[in-house]
Amino acid sequence: MTSSISKPKRHKGLSIQVKAIAEDTSTIRSLDWDRNRFDIEFGLRNGTTYNSFLIQGERTALIDTSHEKFQNTWFELLKETINPQKIDFLIVSHTEPDHSGLIGELLEINPNIEIVASKVAIKFLNDQVHRPFRSIEVKTGEKLDLGINPTSGVHHHFEFISAPNLHWPDTIFSFDQGTSVLYTCDAFGLHYCSEELFDSQPELINEDFRFYYECLMGPNARSVIQALKKLDKLPKLQMIAVGHGPLLKYNLNLWLENYKNWSSKRSSGENYAAICYISQYGYCDRLSQALAHGIGKAEAQVQLVDLQASDPQELSALINEANAVIVPTWPNRPDNDLQSSLGTLFASLKQKQWVGVYDSFGGDDEPVDVIVSNLKALGQKEAFTPLRVRRTPDSNTYQRFEEAGTDLGQLLNRKKNIETIKNIDGGLSKAMGRLSGGLYIVTASQGEGISKRSSAMVASWVSQASFNPPGLTVAVAKDRAIETLMQVGDNFVINILQEDNYLHLFRHFLKRFPPGTDRFQGVEILELAKGGPVFSDALAYLGCNVQQRLETPDHWIIYAIIKEGNVANAESKTAVHHRRVGSNY
Repeated sequence: MTSSISKPKRHKGLSIQVKAIAEDTSTIRSLDWDRNRFDIEFGLRNGTTYNSFLIQGERTALIDTSHEKFQNTWFELLKETINPQKIDFLIVSHTEPDHSGLIGELLEINPNIEIVASKVAIKFLNDQVHRPFRSIEVKTGEKLDLGINPTSGVHHHFEFISAPNLHWPDTIFSFDQGTSVLYTCDAFGLHYCSEELFDSQPELINEDFRFYYECLMGPNARSVIQALKKLDKLPKLQMIAVGHGPLLKYNLNLWLENYKNWSSKRSSGENYAAICYISQYGYCDRLSQALAHGIGKAEAQVQLVDLQASDPQELSALINEANAVIVPTWPNRPDNDLQSSLGTLFASLKQKQWVGVYDSFGGDDEPVDVIVSNLKALGQKEAFTPLRVRRTPDSNTYQRFEEAGTDLGQLLNRKKNIETIKNIDGGLSKAMGRLSGGLYIVTASQGEGISKRSSAMVASWVSQASFNPPGLTVAVAKDRAIETLMQVGDNFVINILQEDNYLHLFRHFLKRFPPGTDRFQGVEILELAKGGPVFSDALAYLGCNVQQRLETPDHWIIYAIIKEGNVANAESKTAVHHRRVGSNY
């Protein structure tokens, strides 16, 4: 498993660049080389970028700004490129702070700039920038004419496309008919920091592109499908200018087909969980994403529903048709629009629907127990124990929410999985069961102190895969909690169990753990390897580093290089696992 593609030289800290990407069009890219966490606290192995764009026709438009950490350098470079007071329009793709963090400062320099955005985005900005501004509300089909650039002769004429929930409720796409460049902000992006401007080496970014989709776009697969249908009506695209990572130019069909195939798979079937959230309140956005990511790992369908931006009829339909509904705590203060949405939500619930409640941690929440009590009075079934947040959410909090989502996803898919097992050919299944394997426990941990995340699982699908360098493969079911900690670049440990001393460990890690539980409590562990605990009763251990991941329908095949290892008892043998059937564990 070698590759001719080498990874780019890593820089440290923050840098910034401006480059031309099309006629009269340039990008200001803020390169955040060392960022290692984002949104729902999923790990970044290659940093990220925040991309903004400058388009000059007869008039000039800026698309998005940048993260506030780039304030000084970003404005210095902008002023070298154009006088900010000459910018006529600021197109706000959406109001998440990593793209809108400098809008307030830009308005101070140019108070006459007109902000072009969705109705919801303008509402959010009114609360965000705390000063009056000129604005134009746009939606699908509406246009903005910049006129003809006097030098190039190109007519820059924007058409807008509403793309709610990708991945915020206020998102719009902008299509420049003069250059056939589509500006999509988060959609089609990836967290990958490199001075390389375009997707000239797709093999290098495939893993990051897929991981980004799974975490941010997959939970809104239904919305992705709707957005793709709108894109089909555009003239032929020449480029997708994304808000994060390299711009997509040389392999457009690959990226579009990936989104189409992944989203079609994730939105197939009628069963789904509706996760309600309140955008820009407390930690509701990120916590809802963690829940959605967990449900998606179990191959269950999910739909994020913004209680502030959803149309009442749409909200009612989404809640009524869902198999499970997840409700956040809400601000305990007067808000007529939100109270109306909450009324629609509760009126649309059906008896015996699975319902769960989570704490938004907004500082002034309606108590969790009051909401739970009201739901029980309506005859709802509890999807999971209420998810309480008692301090500022950290990586452990997000892991707990993700695990709760996965448990719910497994619950929703229970009948389907049973039917799948029943329909497997008995003879074939028994024959597959004769494939024996060793018994191992995979452990992984990341972070330190209260932010430390860890997990473990029993494994028997482990096999040596290479001599030089020494490598192995391990199959990890997609709905395993540990899978999140086994991305490319992560470290983990294989604990090899001893044939006459393994039952206590085997039974301990086979049991079901409630979300957030310390899986190692009561087990004697040693800190011998980088990546995860080693058990004092293990026959041997191998410390591994993930190099590649191969996707199968229900598992990830992890290829890892073995970095370290040792044997505790050279005279003993590995415990062996013999299965009866090969259709389930």
